[in-house]
Amino acid sequence: MAVYTLPELPYDYAALEPHISAKIMELHHDKHHKAYVDGANTALEKLQAARDADDFANVNKLEKDLAFNLGGHTNHTVFWNNLSGDGGGEPEGELQAAIGEFFGDFAKFKAHFTANATGIQGSGWSVLAWDSIAARLNVFQLFDQQGNVPVGAHPILMLDMWEHAFYLDYLNVKADYVKAFWNIVNWQDAQARFDAAKAQTAGLITR
Repeated sequence: MAVYTLPELPYDYAALEPHISAKIMELHHDKHHKAYVDGANTALEKLQAARDADDFANVNKLEKDLAFNLGGHTNHTVFWNNLSGDGGGEPEGELQAAIGEFFGDFAKFKAHFTANATGIQGSGWSVLAWDSIAARLNVFQLFDQQGNVPVGAHPILMLDMWEHAFYLDYLNVKADYVKAFWNIVNWQDAQARFDAAKAQTAGLITR
């Protein structure tokens, strides 16, 4: 059976300092992300066992376990690549133009995304996504690891707002963590995700 695997970080643990410490990156990747990968694989194993035994009494719980853990895996995989020690600044090209079209300008988008992130109640993510239905960019809050995700949304930029992502560095001051995030955004990765999402949308529309 195919399984999920923990991807390597695309940089050293300390590559994002001083904005995110090496200690957080090590714990976040090696412990938290790995736990989601292990949890997703365990859910798959139990679902296979349920099919083999024709016993689906726990199917609701197992499907929720898979959704939560797989969400944690995929969200973090996007997040690591959304960050770079050489990041920051503003996007360029088509992504910059799209942000201007749908949010007014980059400053307005940044204010919206920041308010979205700091306003999350409990644990979750702030997400800039391409809506393949309306062919536009949207910002939304993702609850926990999988809740409140619109169907057809392709993540472009994600910010982890779970406490484990920032507490060792910023304690409970979420605003400082979000402010630091803008210094390490990998806009090249976001642009690549934007290009791929738009291409997929075009393919869906022509079918």
